[in-house]
Amino acid sequence: MRFLTDRKRAEGLGSANSGVEHHWSMILSSVALLILIPLFIFTFGPVLGAPYEEVVAYYSRPFPAIVAALTLIVGLRHFAGGCQVMIEDYVHGLARKVSILLMYCLSYAAMAAGVFAIARLAL
Repeated sequence: MRFLTDRKRAEGLGSANSGVEHHWSMILSSVALLILIPLFIFTFGPVLGAPYEEVVAYYSRPFPAIVAALTLIVGLRHFAGGCQVMIEDYVHGLARKVSILLMYCLSYAAMAAGVFAIARLAL
């Protein structure tokens, strides 16, 4: 039997010791995406449908390449956090652990491939 007061039980990060941190990271990535998505649309729009040489020349400038890479990274991190919550809510047992692991592998693989593609265009 533990001799903890109600205040001591309520302090900290919750029962899983990570709920508040995860919530704040999702809010932070949401706000970052609120800024990055319009920037991405305005930087991607001018080269939409352009020939390959023009796209390479456009993304060799630092601002469009950085905006595209940041949008990709933050967007996929936000995707991974949201999918983790969904999996934790609806999947149980070993399948939960495997699903979360596969989702993070897929998310980081897509992130790496996207950043690699942007780097190839920029350099």
